[in-house]
Amino acid sequence: MIAASLNSAVGRAGLMLMLGASVFGALAVLYGIRKGDKKLLRQSPRYAWLALAGITLSVVMMQRALMTRDFSMAYIQQVGSPDTPALYNFAAMWSALEGSILLWAFVLTGFTAAVAWRFRKRTDDVLVGWALIVMFVVTAFFAMVSFGPADPFSNGVAGFNPATAPGPNPLLQNHILVLFHPPILYLGFVGFTVPFAFAIAALVTGRLGEGWLLETRRWALFSWSFLTIGILLGGWWSYEVLGWGGVWAWDPVENASLLPWLTGTAYVHSVLVQERRGMLRVWNLSLLVATFSLTILGTFLTRSGVIESVHAFGDGPVGAWFLSFFGLIVVVSLGLIAWRGDRLRSPGSIDSPLSREGAFLANNVLFTVFAFVVLLGTLFPLLVEVLDDRRTIVGAPYFDRLSMPIGLMLLFLMAIAPVLPWRKASTELLRDRLFWPAWAGAGALVFSVAVGATGWAPLVAFALAGFAAGAALRQIVLATRRQGWRGFVGRANGGMIVHLGVIMIAVALASSNSFTHATRLQLEQNVVQEWSGHTFELTSLTENTSQAGQSALEARVILDGSKTIVPAITTYLNIGLDVPTPGVRTGLTNDVYLTLEQGSQPGDTSVSIQAFVRPMILWLWIGGLVMGVGTLLAAFPGNKRRRATDPVSAPIATGRPDVQRPEGEPEPEPAGASA
Repeated sequence: MIAASLNSAVGRAGLMLMLGASVFGALAVLYGIRKGDKKLLRQSPRYAWLALAGITLSVVMMQRALMTRDFSMAYIQQVGSPDTPALYNFAAMWSALEGSILLWAFVLTGFTAAVAWRFRKRTDDVLVGWALIVMFVVTAFFAMVSFGPADPFSNGVAGFNPATAPGPNPLLQNHILVLFHPPILYLGFVGFTVPFAFAIAALVTGRLGEGWLLETRRWALFSWSFLTIGILLGGWWSYEVLGWGGVWAWDPVENASLLPWLTGTAYVHSVLVQERRGMLRVWNLSLLVATFSLTILGTFLTRSGVIESVHAFGDGPVGAWFLSFFGLIVVVSLGLIAWRGDRLRSPGSIDSPLSREGAFLANNVLFTVFAFVVLLGTLFPLLVEVLDDRRTIVGAPYFDRLSMPIGLMLLFLMAIAPVLPWRKASTELLRDRLFWPAWAGAGALVFSVAVGATGWAPLVAFALAGFAAGAALRQIVLATRRQGWRGFVGRANGGMIVHLGVIMIAVALASSNSFTHATRLQLEQNVVQEWSGHTFELTSLTENTSQAGQSALEARVILDGSKTIVPAITTYLNIGLDVPTPGVRTGLTNDVYLTLEQGSQPGDTSVSIQAFVRPMILWLWIGGLVMGVGTLLAAFPGNKRRRATDPVSAPIATGRPDVQRPEGEPEPEPAGASA
């Protein structure tokens, strides 16, 4: 009981410190701004560090409780088990509602402390002050949720028998990605709090030029990168664990992570237009509000229990809290935008649709429509249940039919946008710059037909992918010729590498979705069976019981006479749940994916296997890696070091046409940009 009391008491004390530091930090900064007390403002980072110290203490005590199996705590009774391996016991902290909120608060407080440290020499700047207030308020909200409906340190049931402890959800203790997917996804979700906070600060202070954008663009870029990687790791986890042979099922929780990615992607593109031309100010603010709001809505969908999903690993009485917070964010943000409407008029306008800003605007429209399609399909069953008291399902066909044309149009824009100049493009210029990309698209189409691809949709996707890849590679070649190795860094050039990663993913998805072969194989022991250009031979069917309370029925199958694949069904003995574990052979061109069907017994000489041959799956993960590298290169400083944001952003000239620069030469950076 001493250890139990220590874990619970110290954990709660840490939460209390985080809550107190956040509330007092927000009030202190607000008072300092109102009174012009610069000394008080310069002390604001202390509150951020105190909040971080508090939540860190809580996280440490939660991990201590998990590792020591402190079953006096309700959360450990829910997700702990004497048989759970230490690795998955560590990850159990974010396997259910209370722990996931604790992780969110930890990441959020870390970002708040990072912002306080980054701007420690400018804490008397009211823009920074209001940004910190917003982050303190958001942090306080999550602290209150942890004290209220999602208390991770509440006392458990007296007399609880540890032998009956279920442990984490079985799907969260059978793959190493459980250690990485949720935390990285949270880094993406929570990271968008920073640009959102500065956007609100800009609205409150009236400093609505481009300065706040320049301060936060790397924060937004890295948050977008973490969210991208988190989503891809989720697809990998789904592919390796769930046993259905796919990477994306349009599951409501999957959609909840995709929604802020779509609006965030639109934002990281359109922000370039505002920096360059002073346009889309209301639009960019709205995108940031939407992105941050959708992270809160996604948390509501994931953790409230209002949806049924294989990914919904937590439910509880937090729905009203998050829904109310979501509504408050939307109302306050839109109210501030309306209040500052007269100051948000753009000094520039789109001169021609055939311009870089025109392409970015079209890009934004498509991403917004995409987000609306996903949001509608995700929320429609909930709306029907509330309004009509009946259940309905919006399946994958809805999302596939509507997302496919949007995706094809986005690929087309990826090919066109890099070659377009600002303001206006002539037909002669377009013809010259699109020559080689067009040939690359034609070559991709011919190659696709030559290797046996059929169907208009995948062929169009492959042709557009080649077209877009040609445009990206052309830009990189021109940049490296003029700048040497620096042609790989900077937003424009690093962005082209990100585009190459996106193109790889698009080709992989088009291939796997269009040309997957699936069948049910009845394998006989020591009998070779052929299907889809591969041979399969069952050698044994055995049962192995581990000390972790698991029993695995394993089928050993020799693929193509050489490699052994072991699909299995794992039974978690303490809860009596069977979970299929697929066997996968990954190759450059295709994956062979086997799932053992229910009904077999140890020693059987015949088994039923669900088999898939999915092309290009490996290129999904390679494309994600390329995107990550490109993001780092895009965030790398350009040729010119830039200074911190001025109190008022520099005006943007609109009365003269832009000077055309040779391709591959970096654009001049706006005045007041941060390094």
